Amino acid sequence: MLDSDMKRGSTELLVLALLEERPRHGYEIGKLIESRSSGQLTFSIPALYPTLSRMEDRGWIEGRWLERPGTRRRRFYSLTPGGRKVLASQRRAWQAFVAAVAQVAGLSHA
Repeated sequence: MLDSDMKRGSTELLVLALLEERPRHGYEIGKLIESRSSGQLTFSIPALYPTLSRMEDRGWIEGRWLERPGTRRRRFYSLTPGGRKVLASQRRAWQAFVAAVAQVAGLSHA
């Protein structure tokens, strides 16, 4: 498992990236992060909801309740135009950060 501070700092980027693909509900977001990271990143699903709420308050995502026959009501989140801009900015920042850490720590193969 990766350090919890590292995970906490990447949560918003991960959520925005998954919502770029299509609207999703919180449980699906948490499970996708876990599966796509091969179990290296796990989130307590209830702990993910405050992050989603904060991102919604900032205008990066918007949520709406959907009810489907035979299932319980779920809140689906989608990326807003402002969220797309934040995602692009966070991707650039993370790429620069990872490159700098690799350089300092001697992890680059250059």
